[in-house]
Amino acid sequence: MRTPRLEALPPRDGCWLEVDVGRQCLVQWQGEQPQMEWQISTALAGTGQREGSGCTPLGWHYVRAAIGAGQPAGTVFRGRRPTGEVYSAALADAHPGRDWILTRILWLCGLERDVNRGGDVDSQRRYIYLHGTPPDQPMGVPRSHGCIRMRDEALLEVFALALPGTPVWLHD
Repeated sequence: MRTPRLEALPPRDGCWLEVDVGRQCLVQWQGEQPQMEWQISTALAGTGQREGSGCTPLGWHYVRAAIGAGQPAGTVFRGRRPTGEVYSAALADAHPGRDWILTRILWLCGLERDVNRGGDVDSQRRYIYLHGTPPDQPMGVPRSHGCIRMRDEALLEVFALALPGTPVWLHD
């Protein structure tokens, strides 16, 4: 994995992701050409960098780790590890109020010192992910605790494209 350099972003070729918080969408780019677009759900608390804010951070990031390859859709994760459970309505009823992290995790790391990297604004230490969410959760409206939520099918497509090292730009 190669860490992207800020001065080379956005890349002129290669895959990168744009998270448009205002439009609640994720766009996959190949160089200067948009390729695909999916609805997402970012933080109910809005945008912000600070640890404990519950906000979605802004700025340039990259995919630090891709977690969950080979697991079935709906796999439940806790602490970035599969629990052995697969999401179902019965499981949700047994654990009301749980913040479900499902299917795959793309763990983001900030690239901008004092914006989203280091100190109390560090996106990686805040555990900011792209991850799956239950099918009853709305897309296109902010509802998360800071992460970027996606439908399982969309997340699986993005997971196949966004290898570790892929640049990710979050903006509003």
